[in-house]
Amino acid sequence: MPAADPIAVLITTTTYGTWLRGDRRGWIEDGRLMPHNPPLEAHDLRALKFPPFTFDRHQWSAVGQWIGDALRTSLARHVVALTVQSWHVHFMVDLRDCDVARIVKCAKDAVRWGLRADRPIWTEGYDNRLCWDETTVRNRIEYVQRHNLSVGLPANPWAFIETPDL
Repeated sequence: MPAADPIAVLITTTTYGTWLRGDRRGWIEDGRLMPHNPPLEAHDLRALKFPPFTFDRHQWSAVGQWIGDALRTSLARHVVALTVQSWHVHFMVDLRDCDVARIVKCAKDAVRWGLRADRPIWTEGYDNRLCWDETTVRNRIEYVQRHNLSVGLPANPWAFIETPDL
């Protein structure tokens, strides 16, 4: 039986200019998945005020550490999964008594501060997948861990990642 309230959330956020409307991977508009649209993607690329931003592989560890440290110290979140890739980040935390938007802001601000960036590094929005039961939590943790394994990292590359008691 699902919990009355979500027990965790998987958050995905992308870096600035790396997932535009019209993207070949699809994109969301009004809650619907939209197909590849090269002219729209080219239009949005031309409209960017800065070049697209990506994390260099040598930055991934620091970016993850900044996110984890901020979520743990500022919001007392338990980080149960995290991956940093060149153009996106997935992280999963417990959701007790905390607003998702506040969690995302904390994570994004920590990286912006850590990089001391003088330009946008994140897209405005984010995706969040609420987890209402233990099976979903386990599946989404494995999803994030597969990202790390696929680039030759351990499933949990940061010491602060906690295995939840499910």
